[in-house]
This record gives sequence, structure tokens and C-alpha cells, in this order.
Amino acid sequence: MLNRLIVWIIVGLIGGGFAGFVMKRDRRGFGVVRNLGLGLAGAVVGGLLFQSLHLFVGLDNIAISLPDVISAFVGSLIVLLVIWIWQRYGRR
Repeated sequence: MLNRLIVWIIVGLIGGGFAGFVMKRDRRGFGVVRNLGLGLAGAVVGGLLFQSLHLFVGLDNIAISLPDVISAFVGSLIVLLVIWIWQRYGRR
């Protein structure tokens, strides 16, 4: 269980860092803590999405791989989209 948590943290940090870089066009993204939180949420969302669509079979392995990072990146972008929609339309 600890191994899986460590892998999720690393993959989440990489995926969140990429998403932060793409969105902010800054090497630091949103900062280490926010990138990590975004990446962890993105890893969960992306992992569930890709597993439900049967894409990248084997995402549940305890290993850091490109499909894991892609899944976390896509999930992070989805989380950012939901946050943007909520901030734009949800606070009225």
C-alpha cells in the first residue's frame, strides 16, 4: 500500500506539473504543493476515466510509466476545467 501511495505521489506531481506548465506557461506551474494536489486529483480522475474506457490497461500496476503520467495529466486538465467552470458559473 505504501508503494502505491509513493507512486501516486510521484506520478501526480509529474502530471500536475505538466498541467500547471501547460495552463500557466511557467516552469513552476502552480507551485509544488498545488501541482501535487492537482496531480493527485488528476491521477484519480484520469485513472478512473481511462479504466472505465478500457484505455491503457495495466494502470493499477505499481510502476511509474508513460501511460500513468498521461492519465494523471489528462485527469489534471479535467480537474482544472471543472474548477474553471465552477469559478466562472458557480458563484452567482
